[in-house]
Amino acid sequence: MFEGHDPYLVALSVGVAILGGHTGFGLAARLRGTPDAGRRVLLASAAGFLAIGIWTMHFVGMLAAPLPAGTSYLILPTVVSFLICVLVVGISLFFVSIGEPTMPRVVSSSVLLGVGIVSMHYVGMHGLSGNFEIKHDALFAVLSLLIATGAAYGGLRAFLARQGGAELIFSAIAFGIAVSGMHYTAMYGTHLVPLSEPSHRHVMEGLVASQQVLSLVVTLLCFVIASGFLLALVPDPRRKAVPARGAIDAAREVATDPGVLTNPGEPVAAMAPRLTSAPLGGLGQPRTAPSPRLPVEGADGTHFIDAADVRSVRADAHYTQIHDGIRERMCSWSISEAEAHLDPALFVRVHRSHIAAIRHITLVRKEGDGAVIELDGASPHRVPVSRAKMAEVKARLGMVRRSVNSS
Repeated sequence: MFEGHDPYLVALSVGVAILGGHTGFGLAARLRGTPDAGRRVLLASAAGFLAIGIWTMHFVGMLAAPLPAGTSYLILPTVVSFLICVLVVGISLFFVSIGEPTMPRVVSSSVLLGVGIVSMHYVGMHGLSGNFEIKHDALFAVLSLLIATGAAYGGLRAFLARQGGAELIFSAIAFGIAVSGMHYTAMYGTHLVPLSEPSHRHVMEGLVASQQVLSLVVTLLCFVIASGFLLALVPDPRRKAVPARGAIDAAREVATDPGVLTNPGEPVAAMAPRLTSAPLGGLGQPRTAPSPRLPVEGADGTHFIDAADVRSVRADAHYTQIHDGIRERMCSWSISEAEAHLDPALFVRVHRSHIAAIRHITLVRKEGDGAVIELDGASPHRVPVSRAKMAEVKARLGMVRRSVNSS
């Protein structure tokens, strides 16, 4: 039973697991909205960072343990433990990133990932080489498996929820603590029994690496994880540049029509921020003809659903989630593109991240500074309404005919 771990290395192991979880799940969250060519790169990157985070956490924890003098690490089991981790993480992310993330699919992926994490741990443990025999308590082995599976389920749920910002940080912290908890629970049930005679394990099982070599490898991987985490925090300038260009283009389009200008002498650049917040189909006519169907992604390709069946549209990074009254499906359009394609007489932008179908709204309730609306369907759901949009939503619900005629 291991006691007397180095507290600084224990804290470092938890931090590495958190950084790896944040970077890996942050990359994985973009999988469902990425074309096939980029999905492979993102899947490999997400699986790689998660696996590196989990594996590095494990071996930092091993360096924190008071191992007997002369202990070294067999290279083959150590490498195999890392490959196991990469493989199961990649398969789990792939399963939940294609098709509908049903509960059986998520649970089975969580079990696979949990078993993989535990397998990585125990294969890595049996890579220890020295004059001792390794024994494990069955109770702690089962408990570590349950913790690993729970951590995997929580991490996959965080990935599917498309969380960002503070929510992603909290999820990564929970994931890192859970994975570390699994490791130290398993270590608590591990016993190194000294052998009465010198072991020939070095000769029998091949190449070994000292703790100093492992420390160098772990240090390098910690640097990789930290670099990936910092790069993931760098904002993508294209996300701001594209809307800005679209707003300026819109301003130029309407500048030739004096009927739509509130200030005829207003510069085009000054109009851009105002037009960015306005519906693309506003100012009289929609910029594109209303689309009768919306493309949504499925496991076997792109499907199309009628606009009449759409309840709401939710922004999801560069893409959107379309709710048809039963479930959400990923759409390749951005929130601005969806607003431009939908009929403005039937849909209203209720929030910077949400569009709602007027005729499917069944409830409006004030909440805080804004409100929430409920939309009908087999699975009714609610979306927020910003304070700036409350007056428009109320007008659209009670005076649709008057609004259409007055335009």
